[in-house]
Amino acid sequence: MTKRFISILISFMIMFTAFAQEGMWLLSQINQLDLAKKGLMIPVTDIYNPGKQGIANAVVQLGGGTASFVSPEGLLVTNHHVAYTALQRSSSVNSDYLTNGFLAKTHSEEIKAPGYQARMLLNMKDVTTDVLNAAKGISDPTEKEKKINEYISGIHEKIKKENDDVESYIAQMYNGKQYIQFLYKVFKDIRIVYSPPLAIGNYGGEIDNWMWPRHTGDFSFMRVYVSKDGKGKEFNADNVPYKPAKWLKVATEQIKDGDFTFIVGFPGATTRYRSSTSVHWNQEYNYPFSINNFKEIIALAEEVTKNDPEGKLKIASQVKGLANVMKNYEGKLSGMKRTHFLEKKLEFEKEFMKWVNSNPAAKQKYGDILAREKEQYEKLLVKTKDRDDVFGVFQGLAGTELSVASQIYYLVKEMAKPESERQPGLNEEALEEIIKNLEYPYADAFEPADKALMLRALKMANALPANQRITGIEYIFSDKSKSLEQFVNDAYKTTRLNNLEYARSLCKKTAAELEALNDPFMQMVVKMYPMSEEINKINEVFSANVVALRKEYLDALYEWKGKTLYPDANGTIRFTWGNVKGYRPADAVWYEPFTSLEGVLEKNTGIEPFDAPAGLMELYRKKDFGKWMDPKMKDVSLAFLNQCDITGGNSGSPVMNAKGQIIGVAFDGNYEAMISDWQYDYALQRCISVDMRYVLFITEKFGKAGFLLDEMGVVH
Repeated sequence: MTKRFISILISFMIMFTAFAQEGMWLLSQINQLDLAKKGLMIPVTDIYNPGKQGIANAVVQLGGGTASFVSPEGLLVTNHHVAYTALQRSSSVNSDYLTNGFLAKTHSEEIKAPGYQARMLLNMKDVTTDVLNAAKGISDPTEKEKKINEYISGIHEKIKKENDDVESYIAQMYNGKQYIQFLYKVFKDIRIVYSPPLAIGNYGGEIDNWMWPRHTGDFSFMRVYVSKDGKGKEFNADNVPYKPAKWLKVATEQIKDGDFTFIVGFPGATTRYRSSTSVHWNQEYNYPFSINNFKEIIALAEEVTKNDPEGKLKIASQVKGLANVMKNYEGKLSGMKRTHFLEKKLEFEKEFMKWVNSNPAAKQKYGDILAREKEQYEKLLVKTKDRDDVFGVFQGLAGTELSVASQIYYLVKEMAKPESERQPGLNEEALEEIIKNLEYPYADAFEPADKALMLRALKMANALPANQRITGIEYIFSDKSKSLEQFVNDAYKTTRLNNLEYARSLCKKTAAELEALNDPFMQMVVKMYPMSEEINKINEVFSANVVALRKEYLDALYEWKGKTLYPDANGTIRFTWGNVKGYRPADAVWYEPFTSLEGVLEKNTGIEPFDAPAGLMELYRKKDFGKWMDPKMKDVSLAFLNQCDITGGNSGSPVMNAKGQIIGVAFDGNYEAMISDWQYDYALQRCISVDMRYVLFITEKFGKAGFLLDEMGVVH
């Protein structure tokens, strides 16, 4: 075995040995990790114990991220960027909570977080046998997947009918080797309590995003409300703060380099068991297109709102979201190329195939597994990639009105089908929820930006080659009597889809009635629908076939190197652990694991995004740190690094010490290890968290909200 291959093998097979801090583990797996030897000072049953309350029950999924209960009155701590959209939607030019921050001094002053829900774990159980039995005897992957989804949908509906604030979610693990049912209590009344100004909560902006050293006070407090009988009901003045059975206690001891830490949260998605074909697709096609697409949209949005404060506020959440994903993809792409990740994958697969071909039984089962997967990409994705990329832009990045029209027409078409043939879970109750939630796209809409996005999408479609046209909109380009600019301007003059109530009224009409409307956006959607159906069917077939093949590939890897594996992240609750530790990003450079308030002053220019508030600088100059000074630093510890294994969705996750006390709030990974969704790097990968000492310092000293510390039981 060559030295080169030994290196490659170590890089790719650490996943099979639970090496070091790697792994986003299921709660049901943590008793296998020997955490006491690693430094945990509490029983693992204090973290998760089926049928009993544990730390995991104090952690909730919130707004695409994570949060945790930190008081007996339903107080949540999360990231500023998780609360960002709620702040934006609640703001106006005259009451800009995003820029200026927000504080409710009493419960009655707390304001609604529009569109936010929280999900708290009640129970989880393995339902693999029941799910697979539902599709027993079906060999076609697409039909099998459809039957499984129908069964899962039936389970979800049954649970919802029994209890309207309990939600069932059955998640596929290991590409279908295992299915786990998660039961969550759903809270629908979330309110904003305290958020620092943008100049603290997003200090450093996109320049510092994903970077270390970091000086961002990325935290906010929110609160969960329920009806008086404890149900997770919609916002109502009669609702009361939720009283959780479990909430996290704030650490009383200082944290230091080398300390054991752990995180419980809801990581979004990783792709660590993918083949070289998937790596190639993302490296050569998906990431480059997405990066350029988002970059152009951000530039366009900033241009049309540069002299319009109201417009800038309206699109702030969308721009921030796109910028965050764009930089993430840039980091992934850079990491893949810098580490020659594709080449390493191919070398690894050569060794895998040597094992396959040396074993007759393995060769019969897995001999063509990689070739069959590659064939699916070439047959179903590659040929129409350019068209499908542009078609995807029309599905949500071509203006609010077109996006809403598309959603309405799809819903109406689906609702006309027998329930057994619809998208799983789509029924009258779900339709009512969708109609209600239409307010949120309109809350973020700004017509000049929408028009510019529409024009851009049309120009992209018109530039497609003859063999990759979006056939449904050719009528726009063939009409030589008006330019694309004129078409867009006329469309926005004549449409009624810029009105929320009108849009809601369309959801109960028939497809024929929608088709008869003289609305330019609905006409576009109707004419594009056949191609939409064609692309959806291709994607369904691709997804079903490739998932089945990836399951086989995982079987093969397990058979070859079989050890305990953690499943790829998929939005379900997970556990990860790691020590507080710095890292070496480049030759002769070492990053310490802590930053301090002094670093805010060093970066401060007075110009956004390094425009630290005067009040914060005054606290620093007076050394008015209160109880929150680190005795070693003689300053307030601001952020810290640890080796916990996280990804998107973990934002806002509580970071806990060996005693299970909260010491920080996770908010980022480091740029040098952006490839982490594909491969864990022990030397480089770090989780960046805002230190709980800084959270409390800002809340008490800057925000003048010491009463929140009292509520948390924190002595100050």
